[in-house]
Formats: sequence, C-alpha cells, structure tokens
Amino acid sequence: MNIIITNSSPDPIYEQIRQQIRSYILRGEIAAGEALPSIRHLAQQLQVSVITTKRAYEELERDGFIESVSGKGSFVAPQKPELLREKRMSLIESRLVDIIAESKTLNISLQELQVMLELLYKEV
Repeated sequence: MNIIITNSSPDPIYEQIRQQIRSYILRGEIAAGEALPSIRHLAQQLQVSVITTKRAYEELERDGFIESVSGKGSFVAPQKPELLREKRMSLIESRLVDIIAESKTLNISLQELQVMLELLYKEV
C-alpha cells in the first residue's frame, strides 16, 4: 500500500489517507482480514502526526471499511458483495458529479458528454 500526501490538495491530510485506503479496499487490492500498518508506523512512514492517522483510521472504521482490535491493530473489515458494489457505485457517482460540473463549466452538452463516455467505455 502506497499512500501519497499532497500539500496542494484541498483535502486535509487525514482525508487523503482515508480516501486512498478506502480506494485500495474498494478495488480489492487489500483483502478482508488483511492487517493495516499500525497508526504509529503509518504516521512515521508518512511523516505526519499520529493524531492524523488515528483520525483517518477512525473514519474508516466508522464507515465500515476497517475493524480495530485492541492490542492487535486494524484490519480490513469483511465486505458483503452487495454492499461493496453499492460503495463502488457511490464512488463512481461522486466522480461523475465532478465530471458533470466541469462539463457544465466548459459548456459541454449532455449529448457530447454521452458520446465521450461511450467512446471511452468501448476503448477501456
């Protein structure tokens, strides 16, 4: 797992960590039951405060992505296939909202956007 912190991002550091770990889980790159780095180790690795990594882990646990076991660490929580699909769909929807907003800013019509989406969908 490679987490990259960007100072130019409008998101706070804990949110950048949370989003990247969440993406790894949603893409299946970190399997259910797999241990995450300890809060202290991740903070040291990223050169950020332990409080920052603790908050990211707390948010992930609150959202059901990880489970923390006292004295043992944090692990990827088991995900039900239907719930995992819903989470992935939600992630795609939020990205599409950003794309639609940018398209409207550039005066790109819905039809033009649909054509671009169809072409790109076929290529990938």
